[in-house]
Amino acid sequence: MTEKQPETRLDPRYSDGTADATPWPEAEALLSDAELFWISTVRQDGRPHVTPLLAVWAHGALHFCTGPGERKAKNLAGNPHVVLTTGTNAWDEGYDLVVEGEAVRVSDDGRLRELAAAWEAKYGDFWHFEVREGAFHHGSGHALVFAVAPRTVFGFGKGEPFSQTRWRFH
Repeated sequence: MTEKQPETRLDPRYSDGTADATPWPEAEALLSDAELFWISTVRQDGRPHVTPLLAVWAHGALHFCTGPGERKAKNLAGNPHVVLTTGTNAWDEGYDLVVEGEAVRVSDDGRLRELAAAWEAKYGDFWHFEVREGAFHHGSGHALVFAVAPRTVFGFGKGEPFSQTRWRFH
C-alpha cells in the first residue's frame, strides 16, 4: 500500500474558535499507539454489527484479523466497507478517531509475517502468530487478515479546545 497524504480540514461548526486542525502525523501516531478499536460492519440484511478488536497500523492502513467463521468475516464477504473507531470514553479529554474505508484481505505470506511481528511487538507474546497459506495461525485456529486504508478519517479533540478535523484521502 502506498502511504498517501490527506487533505486536512478543521470543521468550524464543531470546533472551538481557538482550535487548529490536528496534523495527520499526530493522528497516525494515535492510530499506531491505540490498543483497542471498535469495528462496524454491515450484515447481509443491512443491520449493523459492532465489536471490539486489536489492530496494527502499518503501510498507511489499519490491519485486523478475524476467524473466517466470525460474524465480521461473514459481513465483509458481502460488504467490505467498514468503520474503525478508537479513543477514550471521556467527553472532555483525549482524542477520538473514526476511520472509514474498505477492508481488503492480506494473503501474501511475506507481508503477513511482517504484520505478525508487529502484532507481537505491540500486544505481547500471547499474540504470536505463525503464518502459512495466506493466514495467521494460533493454536488450532486460523485468522484472516484485512487492511483498511483510510478514505476519510475524523478526529475529535475533546476538552479545551474542542475540535473536529477531517482527513480525506484521494
